[in-house]
Amino acid sequence: MGQEVNCRMEYQRRTLTGKAYLETDYILFRGEQSLKISIKDLQSVTARDGLLHLNFSGGPAVLQLGAAAEKWVHKILHPPSRGDKLGIKPGLTVRLAGEFDHGFLDELREVQRVAGKVKADLIFLAAPDRAALGQIPRLAGTLKPAGGLWVVYPKGVQAIREIEVLGAGRAAGLKDTKVASFSPTHTALRFVIPVSAR
Repeated sequence: MGQEVNCRMEYQRRTLTGKAYLETDYILFRGEQSLKISIKDLQSVTARDGLLHLNFSGGPAVLQLGAAAEKWVHKILHPPSRGDKLGIKPGLTVRLAGEFDHGFLDELREVQRVAGKVKADLIFLAAPDRAALGQIPRLAGTLKPAGGLWVVYPKGVQAIREIEVLGAGRAAGLKDTKVASFSPTHTALRFVIPVSAR
């Protein structure tokens, strides 16, 4: 989700100054003391008068977020779907390269799948290993100027590493702009055509 706010936190009878970060899976406070709270471990979350109240097994904690408190509650209770994170919207054209699970294919029912030389708004490359990265230059040629090419690869395996994905995309003249969790086992890294090359 990528939200961050300079704030104070009340925790364990202390008031700490620092910065709070709201990510997809956790809330992180960095300051005089650091605290990381997993979203799944939250027992309750409420906002009142600019204060975000977080109840969890090691808590409670209160973040003084001001106007952002209500927004954070909404984002925590209604996290974006995978499709939201990947920019999948009705009416877009999508190209798939490689094998994807049925759950992801179901999420694509409101977009138009394309093949051949037709330019796509979004391209998803399933890259189980570094050899699959050789497809990036060809796929980049079928990307619309403002489109995105997502490389979906397994987390924490030796067959393919993030640095190799980054290198392959950059070597194809693309710019990396976003990382998203695709599934518990896979990460997605988005590349776009640099504005100067569109």
